[in-house]
Amino acid sequence: MRAIAKFVLLALVAHVHGLVTVNMERSPPPLVVNTWPFLNATIQAWKSVYAEKRNAIDSVVRGCSTCEEEQCDGTVGYGGSPDENGETTLDAMIMDGATMNVGAVGALRRVKDAIAVAKSVLEHTTHTLLVGDQATDFAEKMGFRTENLTTDNSVIIFNNWIRRNCQPNNWVDVSPNPRQVCGPYSPSNQSAKVLDEPPNEIDKGHDTIGMIVIDFDGDIAAGTSTNGLRHKIPGRVGDSPVPGSGAYADNKVGAACATGDGDIFMRFLPSFLAVEEMRRGASPKQAAEVAIGRITEHYPDTMGAVIAANKLGDYGAACSGMKNFTYCVANSDIGGPNLVTIDCVERVTPTRLINN
Repeated sequence: MRAIAKFVLLALVAHVHGLVTVNMERSPPPLVVNTWPFLNATIQAWKSVYAEKRNAIDSVVRGCSTCEEEQCDGTVGYGGSPDENGETTLDAMIMDGATMNVGAVGALRRVKDAIAVAKSVLEHTTHTLLVGDQATDFAEKMGFRTENLTTDNSVIIFNNWIRRNCQPNNWVDVSPNPRQVCGPYSPSNQSAKVLDEPPNEIDKGHDTIGMIVIDFDGDIAAGTSTNGLRHKIPGRVGDSPVPGSGAYADNKVGAACATGDGDIFMRFLPSFLAVEEMRRGASPKQAAEVAIGRITEHYPDTMGAVIAANKLGDYGAACSGMKNFTYCVANSDIGGPNLVTIDCVERVTPTRLINN
């Protein structure tokens, strides 16, 4: 009898210990974090993941699609950022942190639903990135409607740019002088030193919505959508649809998204770097600071930000080239969508971060 009683007691202790162990493991709450004060996008993504119990991927698409429809800040969706031909093209991506699969489109023409097309690339192909007219052909096969993405406002922006002798633009070391007249241009016969002057400041209206969602199952997704850089050279694709640059997600760690000067940011894969820093034990804020610092070490005046969240639902951000940066957060602890504003640093370097 004593042996039986001892066995039952040990079994009970083991059972209780197992319960305590499980209860001590923190479960990630549903979370939505996205760049800029695009609050309606946050609200829709939060409704999707929290109220409707939809998965992280669907919720990212819902949130980013909201910005595409509302033409957030003129930098997401149709009718914004016309290129040198006056056309608006779109970049977008979605990454599944559970499978590490990615779907993306770049320089997408004549289709408004960029993030949804990116999801179709993820779900219906073995590819990662489709671009240009071929991406449009794919979208049509998937049932998306083609239409003109030009608006009255984008026509005004384009015509004003032409009247300013195509200033600012993104050409260097070409003839005629791109700082003075419109093209067409050809490679300059002069020494590069002659035209080695900084280009006229490009409009900083090239923001991206980058969004991170953690669902009730703990699955993580990250996505982006943008109409790119205003007055870009046709065919230009920025950082937004590039995995590891515009966004990156890994269920084992967390996710990150970047926004800002895409031509510079994509050289450093800041979203991938932020996730890897969290893998090493950094907080989301610290990870974002390291990613921004890696960029500003080489380009101290660059404008942009990185948001990050770990698998436990902690989040943070860092920024440069601006006085401050506002992003959106929604979780059950704060009772729904809220705006968070942080101060930006003039210059951050990885060495400075390590010393701190």
